[in-house]
Amino acid sequence: MNPPVPASGLSRRRFLSGSAGAALALAATPPLFSIGASAEKPLRLAVIGFGAQGRVLVEALLKVPDVRIVALCDIWDYARVYGERLLKSNGLEVAGYRDVEELLAKEKDLDAAIVATPDVFHAPNTIACLRAGLHVYCEKMMSNTVEGARSMVQAMRETGRLLQIGHQRRSNPRYLVARDRLLGEARLPGRITAAQAQWNRAVSEDLGWPKKAAIPADVLAHYGYPDMHTFRNWRWFKKFGGGPLSDLGAHQIDIFNWFLGRLPSTVVASGGSDYYKNHEWFDNAMVVYEFPLAEGTARAFYQVQTTTSSGGGYFEQFMGTEGTLRISENPSLTTIYREAHAPSWEEWVRKNYLRANAAPAPEPGAKVDARETAALATYRLPVVTNKAIHQYHLENFFQAIRGRAKLNCPADEAFHSEYAIFKAIEAVETRRLVTIDEPVV
Repeated sequence: MNPPVPASGLSRRRFLSGSAGAALALAATPPLFSIGASAEKPLRLAVIGFGAQGRVLVEALLKVPDVRIVALCDIWDYARVYGERLLKSNGLEVAGYRDVEELLAKEKDLDAAIVATPDVFHAPNTIACLRAGLHVYCEKMMSNTVEGARSMVQAMRETGRLLQIGHQRRSNPRYLVARDRLLGEARLPGRITAAQAQWNRAVSEDLGWPKKAAIPADVLAHYGYPDMHTFRNWRWFKKFGGGPLSDLGAHQIDIFNWFLGRLPSTVVASGGSDYYKNHEWFDNAMVVYEFPLAEGTARAFYQVQTTTSSGGGYFEQFMGTEGTLRISENPSLTTIYREAHAPSWEEWVRKNYLRANAAPAPEPGAKVDARETAALATYRLPVVTNKAIHQYHLENFFQAIRGRAKLNCPADEAFHSEYAIFKAIEAVETRRLVTIDEPVV
């Protein structure tokens, strides 16, 4: 069995260039390599971490054919037992474990692991699984430190196993069509001059727990937690996670990098702990990146708030001289805008790349100010998705294991993209312009 060694040594310009087309052509792609997993034999999986994100992934996994969850690992008995019962109700008897080491020592017939633990444990758990011969799907961020993320790429290369990182938009058919066809082939926005994204959430209370289900103090201490509050709200503590730019911003900043085909060159940011007083991480951030593109500089603004939803939803938007593409995992928030002076888009409508919306009726007495651009013609993306948002990315991972596809987000590409998030966090904390050099991995 000679598994493929994932790509390495990617340059700043091409580190994100190759995955989208492969995913669009997945059904027609012949086997690229053989790694020993039979197409007729269900892949045997272990799920490591059964918190909120682990549950979302399991719900998607249950809809994927030819895979079978056989082991579940979580340090919290309450969560693990819940998971075992959930899987049993779906006809799956699984072995439950508290420790990853014990799981790997006892489960000798696994093909892959799904890692959905707090960020600080991504690197050690992923590396242990890779070295045990398993392919790994690991949630983003790869780690709460650059060093942890880098060690995962190195382990992937050393073992030759596949390591997919959970930036699931990269396998979403709507994002693939938008990137490859609307921005790539048709170049509908013209010269891109700016980008924008946001993911805001309303004020919420910290997570609690049933008092009778509390983890014993010695077990918490063994895994580095001082108390249950920190365990349940790990995303807000620097030892365990990366704060809202890591939790929410990582998805959308990755889209900046992916759609624009390169990393930014600089970042400046502002943020603070202005509302929550019992968290270590800031509760809001506003970030501006500079992208030196072939046609000129484009700036990208990102905002995350955890004190107001703002009513605008979560989206990514690419603005150009001839049009704007706004895209989201929520189809209702996706819209393409055409500037009045832009060349006709009828060719792309005929190709079914986009569909025109009916023009809204003008309001009585409405008149556009001389300094205001008139309302733009709007179009929609004619791509219907009928699966859970993580299912496409998981299926790409399993197809890659079976030799039918390449990973849409291998760890080396994810590392380059996530490096820009680490730099944004640095910019918030130092309150200065930060240069983003080519990361070494």
